[in-house]
Amino acid sequence: MPLASLYQKLLNMSRYFDGVAPLALRIYLAPVLMQAGYNKLAHFDDTVAWFANPDWGLGLPMPAVMAGLAAGTEFFGAILLLLGLATRLISIPLMVTMLVAAFTVHWPNGWLAIADGSSWLANDRVLEAGDKLAKAKEILQEHGNYDWLTSSGNLAVLNNGIEFAATYFIMLLALFTLGGGRYTSLDYFIAKRCGVK
Repeated sequence: MPLASLYQKLLNMSRYFDGVAPLALRIYLAPVLMQAGYNKLAHFDDTVAWFANPDWGLGLPMPAVMAGLAAGTEFFGAILLLLGLATRLISIPLMVTMLVAAFTVHWPNGWLAIADGSSWLANDRVLEAGDKLAKAKEILQEHGNYDWLTSSGNLAVLNNGIEFAATYFIMLLALFTLGGGRYTSLDYFIAKRCGVK
């Protein structure tokens, strides 16, 4: 019985850190989503054209409305996440945005966001990227300043698969379930002030 009592005591103490995981999720997601929303807003006409065009874009109906909703949700949703304000509520449209991105943009490319031919998740597109990367390296080694170009890291080919959108969806789902976090969000302090548990 003393071991069970000690275990329960440790569990009770760990509850003081309940807000750390939601805070970490919010801090991770906020800049990613804010940048995505900002890029769409800063180049709004191009975003609308991409949302509209069925040949080289998404071919979505009402492209200006859809682009505005996506950009606004990402940019302003990121601010709310950072503050931990209306965390559960804003997680819903952000999850929808991630699902739309996954199925309309990334799905045809498979799982991997970055082409890695050694992955068991590699599809034909990813495997082809290895040849393209090798050719690019060859050209750069012959005609470019290859050492300088790779001084910050290796060259990589973006595959644009669903990996990131799916990961962000799962993180948002966790925030929808957990909320903004104990002691670390405005949601917590507003609920405490209003007497809500």
